Amino acid sequence: MTPMLEAADASPVSRRPLRRPAAAPPAWLVVALACAGQFLVVLDVSVVNVALPSMRADLGLSVQGLQWVVNAYTIAFAGFMLLGGRAGDLYGRKRMFLVGLALFTLASLGGGLAQEGGELLLARAVQGLGAAVLAPSTLALVTSGVPEGAARARAIATWTAVGAGGGAAGGIVGGTLVDALSWRWVLLINVPVGAVVLVGALVGLVESRAGKGRRLDLPGALLVTGGLATLAYGIVQTEAEGWTAAATLIPLAAGLALIGLFLAVEARTAAPLMPLGLLRRRSVASANASTLVSGLVMFCTWYFMTLYTQNVLGYSPLEAGLALVPSSLAVVIGSKLAPRLMPVAGPRGVAVLGTLVALAGFGWQSTMSAHGAYLTAVMIPGVLMMAGAGLAATPLASLATSGAGLGEAGLVSGLVNTSRTMGGSLGIAIMSTVAAARSGGDGGAEALTEGYALVFRTGAVVLVGAVALMAVWLPGKGRSAGAAVR
Repeated sequence: MTPMLEAADASPVSRRPLRRPAAAPPAWLVVALACAGQFLVVLDVSVVNVALPSMRADLGLSVQGLQWVVNAYTIAFAGFMLLGGRAGDLYGRKRMFLVGLALFTLASLGGGLAQEGGELLLARAVQGLGAAVLAPSTLALVTSGVPEGAARARAIATWTAVGAGGGAAGGIVGGTLVDALSWRWVLLINVPVGAVVLVGALVGLVESRAGKGRRLDLPGALLVTGGLATLAYGIVQTEAEGWTAAATLIPLAAGLALIGLFLAVEARTAAPLMPLGLLRRRSVASANASTLVSGLVMFCTWYFMTLYTQNVLGYSPLEAGLALVPSSLAVVIGSKLAPRLMPVAGPRGVAVLGTLVALAGFGWQSTMSAHGAYLTAVMIPGVLMMAGAGLAATPLASLATSGAGLGEAGLVSGLVNTSRTMGGSLGIAIMSTVAAARSGGDGGAEALTEGYALVFRTGAVVLVGAVALMAVWLPGKGRSAGAAVR
């Protein structure tokens, strides 16, 4: 040992106890906190719909203003999600989880206390921004905190089930809160729940990131955020303006142009926001494409089932929510069953099986009538559709995140959530047009039923295409999930 090292060893500084790295939290705690955050995000998408009439009456909102209570959240959510996922990789997934959850919780408080329409719309936009940061970090925490393999598949199944359950619970929770308290509580309920999860994450999670020394690709971030937000704006405009109006076509074209420019910039950037090589990975590209296509119709299910039960069968909002409880349970069961089947049939086989089960439900639901009985017109087809959706979602999420490096977990998670959100938003816009065109503006039960039935027939056709896409493109059981497209 050299004298210099001996002197260093003898110094007072060297006698200080070494700071040990924080122990990794147990996997169940990581999954529980991540799922709690995902539940809040997905619940908020659906719970507000039940409260819209009460919001309009209390705050004096116009019809367009009421639409923007939903649209402000959707556009911010879709636009910032890819950026939120990448920020988690660069600046820390725990940090982004906390930032997103804090924004979401504070915005929920602001929205619940809003005294005029403008305040509510601003709060909803900030909620969407918080959700866009929070949602990718929930899946990134799961994929980076649980080793790849059977354990991760089970964790992703739980994440999928909780997220789907949040969407299903929206009608029940919203109807109960509006009937028992007021519309404000569909937002205020997020505050105590968010605070508890925030404290739990602050204490129970350790930081993980893989972007040391890297900076955010600012041009790429601006282009993809602007492109996705503009595209989402164009999609939500279709309901009010139609598909051929300039107010719809201009933002759709501008959004696609910005995304095209984003891809061109990423191909020439040394440290891109999204390395384009990621899209050449077969598992990532095929699983995201499958998620987008199946999401076009899967996310419409509860929306149109709620409309059918209320507008045609005469259910109250709370009764409609309760009527969909079996479907909610079915999606949870399907999600949890998938990891048990994946070792036998492989992710592709389970995804195809789930989509076929959902296809059977869509075909059954397309035979609905204006005087349908609950068991055969709502419950059984709903269970088939949602069990199939849960069964397919878990292997798709597993494939989309398989083989991701430590520096890509947030990005691939943001990509999965973006595919799901954009698919759902586009699907509702398209299917709403299909239903309206068939009913011809007639608000009678028979006309509405014909419109809704056509939606499910169209959805069945889309799912046939989704099955073909999955069967041909998803990696097979014996192939590397991370294999690049040859």
